[in-house]
Amino acid sequence: MEANVNKVTAIRSYAKRLKLSWLSVNATELLVKAGKESPSYDDFLEYFLAQEVAGREERQRQKRLKEARLPMSHDLGLYDYSMSNGLNATQLNQLRELHWVEEGFNLMLAGPSGVGKTYIAAGLCSDAINRGYKAYFRSMEELLTTLKMKDITPAAKREYKNLSEGDIIVIDDLMNITVDREEGNLLFAFVNTIYESMSFIITTNRSPAEWAKSLNDEVLATALLDRLLYKCELIQLSGGSYRMKNRQTIFETNGK
Repeated sequence: MEANVNKVTAIRSYAKRLKLSWLSVNATELLVKAGKESPSYDDFLEYFLAQEVAGREERQRQKRLKEARLPMSHDLGLYDYSMSNGLNATQLNQLRELHWVEEGFNLMLAGPSGVGKTYIAAGLCSDAINRGYKAYFRSMEELLTTLKMKDITPAAKREYKNLSEGDIIVIDDLMNITVDREEGNLLFAFVNTIYESMSFIITTNRSPAEWAKSLNDEVLATALLDRLLYKCELIQLSGGSYRMKNRQTIFETNGK
């Protein structure tokens, strides 16, 4: 049974006005399917609404992924468990369940470069987005730039608002660089404003005891740690660099 062209045109027009994106694209297929299968009214309506909701949720997920700005490697489904870094499969799967987010906990992934801190943090951020959370991935430099520019440019103001209203924020390489007093105060003010309403994932190759050197202010470092570590799981990763172990080369490796 072919769908009536005039009816399809009218349905698409109404769908666009009502912002029913799935219906505006799939009106013809929906009517043809109904004509072939002759569903009851409630089955027809349930199917249409389910498809509309699924399409809307997928668009929202894609939008959250774009705004998160994840690094290219972030799929924990591809995690290499042969890498011995102190985090086993059971522990990682437990983290991926995201109960720590529901309980308002933070995570701190600490350890030397190359042991998977950023990859794990980005993967958990991706998992959270797929579960409907608003999650963001930012390096410490990116965050500091936003904090310094939020009262100057509209883009930084919007970014600050988004970060402040999220559910999770990853701060990659926290305290790996030295910051001046102004930057340290801005960072503390940001954390102090939101630490009770969202979860942090921190990656760092410095121990909390070394943060005072990066901030050049022991009192400020203590206050910052007090807020981040209040409800926090500290995960100490170890081992050699995965990147160096699996580094690529432009040369032939077959002995020719």
